This record gives sequence, structure tokens and C-alpha cells, in this order.
Amino acid sequence: QVQPVQSGGGSVQAGGSLRLSCVASGPTYCKAWFRQAPGKERKWVARIYTNTGATYYVDSVRGRFTISQDSAKNTVYLQMNSLKPEDSAMYYCAASADGDICSYSSSLLRWGQGTQVTVSS
Repeated sequence: QVQPVQSGGGSVQAGGSLRLSCVASGPTYCKAWFRQAPGKERKWVARIYTNTGATYYVDSVRGRFTISQDSAKNTVYLQMNSLKPEDSAMYYCAASADGDICSYSSSLLRWGQGTQVTVSS
């Protein structure tokens, strides 16, 4: 299977916005964004279910981040607003072909290559 391909990210000042994109080819049951700060575990941030469009967020980003999808383009987005320094991390998109495993870091997910997000105060 083809691994997802990410784009976007970069550096921004606190309060700014960034958008991440991820092309996940092939059938997907759900897609998600995770992040990993240096020395810490990879953690789930947001997920979206391909057929229903239902979305879920970790409490720390709810109201600031929006996950969305463009099914015609096999693309999932993460719009990040009101960014804080604690949002700084490597961000990874992930896709599950047929299982509801998008809320935890699993080797069964197809992972993107990662993209750095840095928020300065």
C-alpha cells in the first residue's frame, strides 16, 4: 500500500495559523492526525471517519483545530488556528483501511512522513 504523503507545516508565532494536508490513496475507514514532541510519545490529535465525516478531537485542540477531508482528492486536512507554543511537534497523518484504529498509535495504520510545526512565543 502507498504511504500517505504530507505537506504544509512550518514556523509561526503564537496565535497564528497553519494548514497541513495529507494525500491518502486507496480505501480508508478513518484518517487521523497525530503529533510527537521531542522525547515524548506520539499522541492522537484528531480523526475523521471517511464515510460519515464524523470528527473527534483531543481536548487540548478542540475549538482551535479542524480536521476535514476532500474525498475526491483522497486528502485530509488539519487547519490549526490560535496556535500555541505547546502545539510545537512533528505532525503525522495516518490512515486505516478497514479498522477503527485512528485514535491510537498503531503499526496497522499507514503513516505519513511527518511534518514539523514550530510555534514561537
